[in-house]
Amino acid sequence: MASQIVSAIFTPFMVPFLAFVLLFFFTYLNIMPLKYKLAVLGLVYCFTIFVPMLGIYLFQKINGWTLYELGARKRRYVPYFMTIISYVACLIAMYRIHLPRYMSGIVMATLICMVICSAVNFRWKISTHMASSGMMVGGLLSYSFIFRFNPIGWLCFFILLSGLLGSARIIVRQHTLNEVAGGFFIGLFCGVIGILFI
Repeated sequence: MASQIVSAIFTPFMVPFLAFVLLFFFTYLNIMPLKYKLAVLGLVYCFTIFVPMLGIYLFQKINGWTLYELGARKRRYVPYFMTIISYVACLIAMYRIHLPRYMSGIVMATLICMVICSAVNFRWKISTHMASSGMMVGGLLSYSFIFRFNPIGWLCFFILLSGLLGSARIIVRQHTLNEVAGGFFIGLFCGVIGILFI
């Protein structure tokens, strides 16, 4: 039960929104007007959480599948596709309102991660939960270079959280150890490359 709760709370969809919350309230960006921060958070929430989750929920209900059945490797392509389209729309909206590169980089990194995970899914059922955890660690490392701060405390927290989430995914029998580890390292790579270099 505890593993199912952990898996449900820390969904891959939460990563961009959580990253923006941390960026706005735990860096010097907290001096920005509250109205601006709420507008950006609203945009991120709509395109990265609400729209993909609603689409996947409707897709699941139309087909009459349980969440476990939807997790089968061959059934993950439509959810991946819907999520990728939503993230592309979010990225276009961010470019239209001229959001700084270090902000839109969060969505860019997540989009790259989704594309890689969907490509890998042709051969291997990679853990997107762990990919999202790896992205949080990679993103934290990237922002520590951008904003010049010591990330050790937060880094320890997110690594421990990643271990907890990976264990939960194995316990609920959604993934093997290799799928969990593979997902984490793909996310770590995308978190660094997407924010620092693209």
